[in-house]
Amino acid sequence: MKPLVCIYCEGNDTKIAVVVKEKEKLKVLITTSFDIIQPSLDLEDGLSSLNIDGEDLELEKINKRDSASIQANQSVIISAFKGINLNNCLFLPALTEPAIYYHIFEGSKQEKGSKLTQEIIYDIKETKNVTISKENLGYIELADNSILSVFLSGEVQCIKMVNSLARYNGKRYYKIPAVKSAEISLAYYVAKRKKFFPDDNSLIVYIGKEYSKLIFLQGRKLKHIGSTLDIGTLNLHTYDVYFSKILLEMENGGIPSLDNIIVCGEDDSENLILSFYGTFPEANVSKLEFDDLDISDLDEKAKEIFSSYSVPIAVANDYFDGLENLHKGINLLPKYVKEDQKIFQFAWHGYAMLPFIFIVALLVTYWALKNQKEINMLDTQISGKTILQRQHQKILSRISEIQNKISGFDQTQKILDSASAGSGVWSVVMSKISGFISNNPNIWLTRLSKEEGDQVVVEGYSLNKNVLTDFAYYLENAQLKSVHYEAILEKNTYRFNLVFNITGYYKDVL
Repeated sequence: MKPLVCIYCEGNDTKIAVVVKEKEKLKVLITTSFDIIQPSLDLEDGLSSLNIDGEDLELEKINKRDSASIQANQSVIISAFKGINLNNCLFLPALTEPAIYYHIFEGSKQEKGSKLTQEIIYDIKETKNVTISKENLGYIELADNSILSVFLSGEVQCIKMVNSLARYNGKRYYKIPAVKSAEISLAYYVAKRKKFFPDDNSLIVYIGKEYSKLIFLQGRKLKHIGSTLDIGTLNLHTYDVYFSKILLEMENGGIPSLDNIIVCGEDDSENLILSFYGTFPEANVSKLEFDDLDISDLDEKAKEIFSSYSVPIAVANDYFDGLENLHKGINLLPKYVKEDQKIFQFAWHGYAMLPFIFIVALLVTYWALKNQKEINMLDTQISGKTILQRQHQKILSRISEIQNKISGFDQTQKILDSASAGSGVWSVVMSKISGFISNNPNIWLTRLSKEEGDQVVVEGYSLNKNVLTDFAYYLENAQLKSVHYEAILEKNTYRFNLVFNITGYYKDVL
């Protein structure tokens, strides 16, 4: 499976995790983070570079600095992917506010599928005065059975960064199979990792560098996504500011108390956990663990701060579980990205050629089917000849077996003749057997031997099963031991084994 490059764009901070699925476990190959380098412009230098000619305004120096900043960003990203072939990767952006917007739909949920989507789009238009297409909308059901919709509006900077990176490496685009919501994916991952009771109210506290997220669960389902907090590790002076925000969001989300608090992100220290214990003594406070992942390829420093990549990891888990139909997540991949990633992109004249392409394909298919019919006929003839050849080989092998049996009978007869020299009893026995066989040409012998004592064993074949019974009565003191069916040269034959005592014929010799 192709490596998945999960990118989480949050303000100026961008976090990347390269994840691959090996058997039943996710393996993290690389984690890295960097700040997007924003184009800077010195006011004095910038004003001197503004050339006004009529109504045209040229930003020569500004454009040069923008280009330099973009080049610097791309160089930083490329250096982080050492040893990774980006052409063989899939890119999965994870978005949060303000790149995406959340909207609670409390209308009728009796409609399903496209009808429900249209109802949500209409509700967004009425309440927010924003018109969106159904391709840019996703939704999930919350714990209170209301609908949380997620939608995009306008171009996405994170996607633009991926496309810019592709062009920097000489590619038209990098494959983006999906765009995920950071909060929804993180909520799904935590609910999957933690064992919550159905009535538990749980809080996920994700702390970033500049922003923080408060995500509430009821049982294992998403309950409420709090407003993005503009506090993080870079501008946080005391943990007390979180507690007031949490209490406010609990009131907004109708959450009476907290049973579990899970912390993750840039800060999951013991001091933070103890602070939450002090304010919410009845809650079980813990940090998010990642023991379901293989992080053996990461260095010790990366392992120590691995919690800061909670969102990229959650997004990777969301995507792979979706492929295996273990979870139905949302996909906010814009329509223009789908169009850009098409292998064939036609203009109007390209579509005009489609009927001709169809006709050519139809003719080629006709001739191919015609030739295939002739090939099938020849294959059938070859198969028939092959079967006939195998039948002939089988007949030849049977003839060879019969010849061996006949030669064995002649050898046995010679041995008996030499062994019975001077003894008339064998002449009597052979004469009696010959007399019966001469009157019954449908029986022949393959073996006649003397066993211990005076027992004589007779083996052979017959075309008639009843003749074997007559043969047994014909010989004195004879017992028919066995009769088995056996086909020879497409004839029904019976192989028999007969035993008699030779002492009964001594009287004929004396």
